[in-house]
Amino acid sequence: MKIILKDVTLLNPEQKLNEKKDLLIEDGIISKVGGMTEEDYEKSTVYEFAGKYCVPGLFDMHVHLREPGREDEETIETGSNAAAAGGFTEIACMPNTTPDIDSAEIVRYIKEKSKDHLVEVYPIAAATKKRQGEAISPMFELYEAGAVGFSDDGVAIKTASVLKNALEYSKMFDVPIIEHCEDETLADGAMNEGITSTILGLPPLPSVSEDIIVIRDILMAEYTGGKVHIAHISTKKAVELVRWAKERNINVTAEVTPHHFTLTDESLKTYDTNFKMSPPLRSAEDVEAIIEGLKDGTIDCIASDHAPHSIEEKEMEFIYAPNGILGLETELGLAISELVHKKRITMEQLVEKLSINPRKILNLPVPKFKTGEKANLTIIDPDLIWTVDVSKFKSKSKNSPFDKKLLTGKAVAVINKRKMYYEDKFIDI
Repeated sequence: MKIILKDVTLLNPEQKLNEKKDLLIEDGIISKVGGMTEEDYEKSTVYEFAGKYCVPGLFDMHVHLREPGREDEETIETGSNAAAAGGFTEIACMPNTTPDIDSAEIVRYIKEKSKDHLVEVYPIAAATKKRQGEAISPMFELYEAGAVGFSDDGVAIKTASVLKNALEYSKMFDVPIIEHCEDETLADGAMNEGITSTILGLPPLPSVSEDIIVIRDILMAEYTGGKVHIAHISTKKAVELVRWAKERNINVTAEVTPHHFTLTDESLKTYDTNFKMSPPLRSAEDVEAIIEGLKDGTIDCIASDHAPHSIEEKEMEFIYAPNGILGLETELGLAISELVHKKRITMEQLVEKLSINPRKILNLPVPKFKTGEKANLTIIDPDLIWTVDVSKFKSKSKNSPFDKKLLTGKAVAVINKRKMYYEDKFIDI
């Protein structure tokens, strides 16, 4: 089948490409970049995308799919549907499932379950057995089965000694250890420690709990030469520490979620549990530091930390409700609305943080707009104004603090693996 994407602006900073052209895709392969003939138009299905950007398929490196174990909240299929609706062609899923992703069988199970979907799913395996922090997982087997990184996500790797072993083993495959940075001895609070936690009377969780683990991990990365990736960074001090590490060429990267650059702890004044997450929403000063970190490159990428929870679990007293919110279907809209349209980062920087850098961190190829390459791309309308409606989400769960929020910017189509998601349908191409 032949399709033409007409009048799109091809944007790929990796290729230094920002140019309006037509793109011909034949049986899932890019066969022409510009230079169409009359015959090409006559024999192809033509999609008009004037005013839209065509970028390398978006990649979210921090997603919770809940399968195996909690299929009532999300499955590999529904999470992948949510990813396609949000503009993503590839995602990485975290290991805190039930059971944990700490065996080659579970890695292969996830790969098998996702193989026919447009969205490619890359498992992140547990860094330690059962994510208990006592002994490292069978990393070589997990890597051979398809794991692209290791993490005890939900908690930090328990001790510096185990982290040292994990970093040394992971160097053999050149993959990162992805860290949820939180000192468990300080992590029993329900929200960020500050004036708001005092006013609300909720148990506080100090920002230093994150900073302690970030500096520990940076020092261990320097000592071992291994790769540490700081997940969902949320404090001003942590951003400063990562910047300090990068200035010294220590092998450290970082990601931030949209909720940590759009919301502050004052959002919790309603006691709405859809604002409860880990790490917690921080202060306005932290948010500004994060945005500065995005601008200057300290923070490499944006990831959703998509964390589905059932309505029954979220609708309970604040301190007992689980942490986490959905993210895949609002991530791009929030990033364009809050960062690009407010001129905090450019569209090129957005593509780097949502498409190019996540793949580089995980040693995966970055899609190119080049004849003979597989078509793996996202079409973005940066000016499309839309209202978030959780009842229309493809995710199985509905826990989002952004319901009814007006956003500007949305993915209107994605293409990968000879499939296209367009106008709410999957089409074979």
